[in-house]
Amino acid sequence: MPDDRDHPLELDDLDPDPVRQLERWLADARAAGIELPEAAALATATADGAPSARMVLVKDVGADGLAFYTGYASRKGRELAENPRAALVLYWHELGRQARVEGTVERLSEAESDSYFRSRPVGSRLSAAVSPQSEVVESREQLERAVDELAARVGEEVPRPGSWGGFRLRPAEWEFWQHRLDRLHDRFRYRPRDGGWTVERLAP
Repeated sequence: MPDDRDHPLELDDLDPDPVRQLERWLADARAAGIELPEAAALATATADGAPSARMVLVKDVGADGLAFYTGYASRKGRELAENPRAALVLYWHELGRQARVEGTVERLSEAESDSYFRSRPVGSRLSAAVSPQSEVVESREQLERAVDELAARVGEEVPRPGSWGGFRLRPAEWEFWQHRLDRLHDRFRYRPRDGGWTVERLAP
């Protein structure tokens, strides 16, 4: 039986700009009804190369990179402070597609972090404000009490904690992968060249 996800991906199908190509695939994922199409695995490493990975939400895609938000004192925040390089992988199983991005990472401006923080639901803002991300806590009840106490003090005007904000991954390399039968997948890599990008097919 043919696999519904077995669709060829040719060089001519790709946008010469990898940002626009990623935006196109994100739009396809949203149109397909995929929940959280912006969810991505983020890989970071310590200064001596010990890796770690976790899921984040890519909140902005633009010519200057991909933005995500977290606690600066979290494990990923600490690792990015000492080794500001990372990789992101977005995977859409229903479409048989994945996109990989590698590059350097920098903090977003205070204004950008403030703007995004204000856009979040109040519950998410309260949780971010009280959570000592990646640290050992006594219990969930302790966290819930801290949320209740902060909500009683500030209501919905939750200030962004200085320990929380955004990062931007500035891509040095992209890869777009599409499923094919018998593991003979289609893979294309974008690398910088002469102010633009050169696109190469990779063996699967």
